[in-house]
Amino acid sequence: MTNKKDNHSAENEEINENSQADTDNIEAQNESDVVNSEAPQAAEPDTEALKAENAKLKDAFLRAYAEAENIKKRCQQEIEKNSKFAISSFAKELLSVADNLQRAIDSVDAEHQEQCKSLLDGIIMTQKELVHVFDKFGIKKIECLNTIFDPNFERVVQELEDPTKPAGTIINELQTGYTLNDRILREAMVIVTKGGK
Repeated sequence: MTNKKDNHSAENEEINENSQADTDNIEAQNESDVVNSEAPQAAEPDTEALKAENAKLKDAFLRAYAEAENIKKRCQQEIEKNSKFAISSFAKELLSVADNLQRAIDSVDAEHQEQCKSLLDGIIMTQKELVHVFDKFGIKKIECLNTIFDPNFERVVQELEDPTKPAGTIINELQTGYTLNDRILREAMVIVTKGGK
């Protein structure tokens, strides 16, 4: 009988242990369900925060990229501008050579042209070559005779009365003016009319 009681007690203990284990499993399952049901809610704010941060970083990147592109364009424009006008001081020095060639041509009067023909032809050819080089580098002569005075390109040295022409008409050029790529390199020194129509 004691043996039966011991077996019965052992069975009861085993059943109790099994039911306790089942209870523990159910509680663990319930806790896991609670944790899992809270996880998506906790993940949602993290996702929204990450999306907001991503948008902020994307905006910052696009702004930095646009600024870099603007700097690149400005540098390119500056390089082009510098290369266009880098020769300006050298070109100014060459203008006196052009002036002297023109003076040499003008100094030969009609009665001596035949005697100095070959020399005059050489000077004229040299002047043409210089003008060709000027054209190649964007240096242009300002054509101002018989036009109205423009203070951006000419400087008045003298005014003369001439009622036949409108006031401010350029009637003589004492020094030729030049531009470098449409920017003034040297002003023309001119004589203009005053009075007139």
